[in-house]
Amino acid sequence: MNLTPLPDVRAEQGSASARDAAGIWARATALRDQLPVIPAVDDKLPGIESALALDGALLLMARTGDRAMAFSIVVPRLDVLEVLYLAVDPEAWGNGLARQLLDHVRRHSLDVQISMELWVIADNTRAIASYQSAGWIPTSDVKVRNSPGRPERRYILSP
Repeated sequence: MNLTPLPDVRAEQGSASARDAAGIWARATALRDQLPVIPAVDDKLPGIESALALDGALLLMARTGDRAMAFSIVVPRLDVLEVLYLAVDPEAWGNGLARQLLDHVRRHSLDVQISMELWVIADNTRAIASYQSAGWIPTSDVKVRNSPGRPERRYILSP
């Protein structure tokens, strides 16, 4: 699928946008984890809604027409802006949408002069390559914080 020019990234809210994000998350993680079946949107929706319920949470969506192609959820913390979710619909992988979302978040962090962080599953080589090409730096911080017990590594980006 060729997405030239890239869709606009905009902040969204509401249950329809949360469902769109959960659908992208379900499809992207199923492919990433080589699952035989894509989980139901309703299985992924509670995690998305929980993240969006945090103080200051922002849902950024990239759409082509009415179709959601990628999203990110960012949350301001005490001294950092944390990227909690970032996913691209697998049909649009390789079209620069992850980078577009990361650049959008980076511009925001520059405006408010705050560093950013995210945690990525340590064996998610596709995501790690995207983050590193966008200037994110791995730290030595590693922890297990997800239900499947996979280690995650913290990445940072200073303004």
